[in-house]
Amino acid sequence: MTEKPPKLKELEVREVRIMAMGGEEQVRKQHEAGKLTARERINLFFDPGTFQELDIFVRHRCTDFDMAKADIPADGVITGYGKVSGRSVFVFSQDFTARAGTLGEMHAKKICKVMDLALKTGVPIVGFNDSGGARIQEGVDALSGYGQIFFRNSCASGVIPQISAIMGPTAGGAVYSPAMTDFIFMTKKTSYMFITGPEVIKQVTGEEIDFETLGGAMAHCAKSGVSHFACESDADTIENIKRLLGYIPSNNMDDPPYVDTGDDPARMDESLDYIIPENPREIYDMKDVIFSLVDNGEILEPHEHFAKNIIVCFARMGGHTIGIIANQPKHLAGCLDVDASDKATRFIRFCDAFNIPLLTIADVPGYLPGSNQEWKGIIRHGAKLLWCYSEATVPKITLVTRKDYGGSYLAMCSRDLGADIVMAWPTAEIAVMGAEGAANIIFRKDIKSAQDPKAKREEKIREYQELFSNPYVAAARGYIDSVIPPRESRYRIIQALEMLKSKREARPPKKHGNIPL
Repeated sequence: MTEKPPKLKELEVREVRIMAMGGEEQVRKQHEAGKLTARERINLFFDPGTFQELDIFVRHRCTDFDMAKADIPADGVITGYGKVSGRSVFVFSQDFTARAGTLGEMHAKKICKVMDLALKTGVPIVGFNDSGGARIQEGVDALSGYGQIFFRNSCASGVIPQISAIMGPTAGGAVYSPAMTDFIFMTKKTSYMFITGPEVIKQVTGEEIDFETLGGAMAHCAKSGVSHFACESDADTIENIKRLLGYIPSNNMDDPPYVDTGDDPARMDESLDYIIPENPREIYDMKDVIFSLVDNGEILEPHEHFAKNIIVCFARMGGHTIGIIANQPKHLAGCLDVDASDKATRFIRFCDAFNIPLLTIADVPGYLPGSNQEWKGIIRHGAKLLWCYSEATVPKITLVTRKDYGGSYLAMCSRDLGADIVMAWPTAEIAVMGAEGAANIIFRKDIKSAQDPKAKREEKIREYQELFSNPYVAAARGYIDSVIPPRESRYRIIQALEMLKSKREARPPKKHGNIPL
């Protein structure tokens, strides 16, 4: 066999050295910490043999603090593109084995290059974040790098899906880019996000707190709402990112992918006829309703652990992706509060940006009362929900299962906020407020002057219930299109989605609105 030319040998030697990342010792430490390496993550993510690496030979230009001698393979980040389930995706994967994956000028330029290419080609971008933060030796050049990434996050928002996977430490300025992306995945026990770490917090405030409690996966999935998914391992994180990509389009000009799920669109479920308790104070699990309606009972639920009084999830109906927003009677009676409003608003705006129809399932007694909610700004946060439903132009279908009162009736995508089709079960109660509160106000004088105020109050409550605790008054005004047997809900919704496929709707031209953030 002819010996390889010297130039080709040199290329191979250089590639082998860089592919070794930070060396055997650093790779061993990465594995001992329960983490995959940056290249292992990429190999697990992409379809075999499809990944094409870019900028493998990029090197930093810093000469201060003896950095001229520092060799950082691939400058601490692997970038490129490939196929995931046959669809193109761009990626950057920070390499903690190489100078702790710290971000400097050239590291940032590599990330910016793939972000630019993703935007030009209309392809999703996924970032595997595992970094010690800014490369301090590079000073303002590192800060500039973060700023350039933030700018591109903003430009790409609503044009291509941006997904962040937190798979190690992410602190300080490094947390803001993930926060500007559409979805954040975190790996339990090995990933952290915070602006300032435990040591700084102790120095400044005296508070003692550990990494996991401060900024671990469950802290951000259940308490802050910063993260959407908490996964068991790097492999589990990557698998769930693939699942998410399967529901969403590549860009804002595409439709979501169709999947033949094999589930009959005309399937009926008689159990839905009996799922609403006769006692309006009793609860039921809204997820049981959702599982019955969607193809094969399969959903992907962002923010599963955050603001549990509202559910948001991706699913398929008749093989087509749909975004579902539903009150959860099991938590806070399904009331809307500050966190639930934020959670739903963010999800609705993503779906609207990427052509995903919305199904809203309403069982809501109102906004959560109390001084704590008022002082947190429930008026402002609640207004976001009204805003985003009004702004959304994708097909919007609303199903009312039980309570749908007052301002929360409007906030859960009423006809007045642009719902295209509104359906209700016979158990629906659509009114300004519940019967007890309404009777206390409307019949106050009658109750007060009665010989038996308690009996009179019960009588007036029943009177109000007979008049308004049903869907037929709203249906008589055209606010409800149809009152349907619950068992038929899946078929009726899929038929409505089919009809709405050709929907075209526009809003007045403007630079942008001023959403009540």
